[in-house]
Amino acid sequence: MIMKKFCIAVAVNTALAASAANAQSSVTLYGLLDAGIAYTNNVQNGVPSQGSGRVAVTSGNLSGSRFGLRGAEDLGGGLSAVFVLESGYNLNNGALGQGGRLFGRQAYVGLSSNQYGTITMGRQYDSMVDFVAPLSGTAGTFGDSGFAHVYDNDNLQHSVRFSNSVKFSSDDYAGFKFGGMYAFSNSTSFTVDRAYSVGASYSNRALRLAAAYLQINGSAAASNPAGAVNQSVAADPSELKSTAGGGNLSADVQRTVGAGIGYTFGPAAVNFVYTHSQYQNTSAFGLTASNGSVHFDNYELNVKYALTPTLSLGLMDTYTHAHLNGTSKSNVGSEPKWNQINAIARYSLWKRTELYAEAMYQHAIGNQNTAVMYNAGGFSATNNQVMGAVGMLTRF
Repeated sequence: MIMKKFCIAVAVNTALAASAANAQSSVTLYGLLDAGIAYTNNVQNGVPSQGSGRVAVTSGNLSGSRFGLRGAEDLGGGLSAVFVLESGYNLNNGALGQGGRLFGRQAYVGLSSNQYGTITMGRQYDSMVDFVAPLSGTAGTFGDSGFAHVYDNDNLQHSVRFSNSVKFSSDDYAGFKFGGMYAFSNSTSFTVDRAYSVGASYSNRALRLAAAYLQINGSAAASNPAGAVNQSVAADPSELKSTAGGGNLSADVQRTVGAGIGYTFGPAAVNFVYTHSQYQNTSAFGLTASNGSVHFDNYELNVKYALTPTLSLGLMDTYTHAHLNGTSKSNVGSEPKWNQINAIARYSLWKRTELYAEAMYQHAIGNQNTAVMYNAGGFSATNNQVMGAVGMLTRF
């Protein structure tokens, strides 16, 4: 009997110890799968003046398909070790995204304090994504990638992620948060192919405010595959690349500043976001790279309404004005402008699975300027482009 009681006691203590260990550390496997069908009315078919309709099965049309591991270990005293390894992929063919990286979306490790904040190192997002994007239609809870601004010139849709980065995110101080990131070049040219950003946000009941700044220093003529902003595993022809609808923007220096304000009225939320992006020494729009520059001003107004607990509707209008400076190698004519209207409906089947339908229309203004929507499959042959998509999204 004594031996039996001893064995029971040992078993109970072992179970309690295991339970305590599990409570102090955790590793979570998570992911998102997005598949759908999209139609674009006009996509260039090899000749700029000729276009045709396009129907395609899509992966990540609303949100990029991904899987990842997230972990934390309690170190005591309010301090924890944290990490994230996140991989993007094409659901249609299984191919890795982000230039073939295994963990191209995010890969970082760090320390988190419940008093001060979190510091992490690895491949991460910048402050524009962390603070301003949640107020934009590019937020994951809104239209996400389909609602990106022209060329994703302000990186709110995180076309560029930052390797070799050190990042700090503060704790929440009565609704106020702040943070910053510095991404190293990992080369002897310390100031080339590096990036840094800072940002802050404030939330008080229905009111939300946010602002951020991002600067990327690179070279449009040379490549450093080990640098902060290279976009592929192999050497990329330009470190600063923002890809949208088949178009690229490259420059020696990119500077972006943005701010947003939002207010919630019961089931409705209204947000306004302004961003300004400068691309210095760029060959975009036929400019001579040695002295060409482009400034983008983006004005976005979006409204989101929860019609029922399971059905939400969203509407967004973005006006983008590109200011060209420098010597032009072609007759660009008037400065290019774009106006894009987006609409979306998202219906939750259950906690993790939803159906969505979205429609986008873009009108390009300016001589020789064409419409180019994110995820549309390519430039339009005219100054108008329409895209619609339906799909399913599930999380685990």
